[in-house]
Amino acid sequence: MFHTIKKICIVFLVLATCCLVGCGGQKKNLSHIEEDDGIIVGFSQIGAESAWRTCNTRSVQDAAAAQGVQLVYDNAEQKQENQIKALRSFIAYQVDVIVFVPIVTDGWDNVLQEARDAGIPVLVTDRKIHVDDQSLYAGFIGTDSLREGRNAGLFVLNKFKNKSELLNETKEYINIVELFGTEGSSVAIGRAEGFREVLKSHPQYRIIYSKSGDFLRSKGYELAVEFLDMYDDIDVIYSHNDGMTLGVIEAMEERGLRPGKDIVIITIDAQQAAIDALREGKVNCVIECNPKTGPEIIKLAQKLAAGEPIPRLQYVHEEVFYETDDLSLIEPRGY
Repeated sequence: MFHTIKKICIVFLVLATCCLVGCGGQKKNLSHIEEDDGIIVGFSQIGAESAWRTCNTRSVQDAAAAQGVQLVYDNAEQKQENQIKALRSFIAYQVDVIVFVPIVTDGWDNVLQEARDAGIPVLVTDRKIHVDDQSLYAGFIGTDSLREGRNAGLFVLNKFKNKSELLNETKEYINIVELFGTEGSSVAIGRAEGFREVLKSHPQYRIIYSKSGDFLRSKGYELAVEFLDMYDDIDVIYSHNDGMTLGVIEAMEERGLRPGKDIVIITIDAQQAAIDALREGKVNCVIECNPKTGPEIIKLAQKLAAGEPIPRLQYVHEEVFYETDDLSLIEPRGY
């Protein structure tokens, strides 16, 4: 009976939201609530800015459907205030579990306290958060952005290892351009920190340009136009995601430059487009950021709804693809 009352309330939430934004609008896409005894999960996604993000959302939706879990989905459109409103809506309508991808690291203490006061466990996924009281959320599942950054740094060192002694003698440098993602997001912070951690004891490697491209292809293109105008001695481009990388490749080719040959390119995500670019020699290293975390997320949500403990920190499996690999063995990515 209590679940039925909750589902009636959530139906009203769906209808009210559709009235506010239009049922055909892009802001919200709340799933239909069925009359059964399955648990209800509120899922707040940051947006739909890339093929990676769309795949991540679809993975959660498909896993929920397969397990008979009722999913209330919200697209925050890259705005933290939208996401906080969504979390408060989930709390008001008494979902069993809240799952969310935080846009940025900070600013979640108050709304997570409200969730705890309501007795609703919270699972953080994809991006990490910083809160004063770690018990405000049950756990995190996602990718290890620090490790991704380290893998990028290790590839750079290996790529230029034959030049290291020469660089020490000539006092020259390997000049690196970095395009990072959303400012204040844990993935941007982790990928930057991991990269620098590997290179910090190698002073001949220097980052000459580092700016946010917000994980967008259009921004990657804009920034590439800018740094290609500023510098003619770039050795490496380290891009925090494939979308920005594809924008960089486009800008380079417009200038008659050869991506992957004139400038070494490292990218993160491993979308199909990036793997294709790796096969074409336009990218030198692709670091996977696995978006297909839906089954694990729903499994953890079910445990939380049942009052069972979950791991505090759970990383998903990821691979690194190099230009020297047998690229014919890479299976279609599906995103």
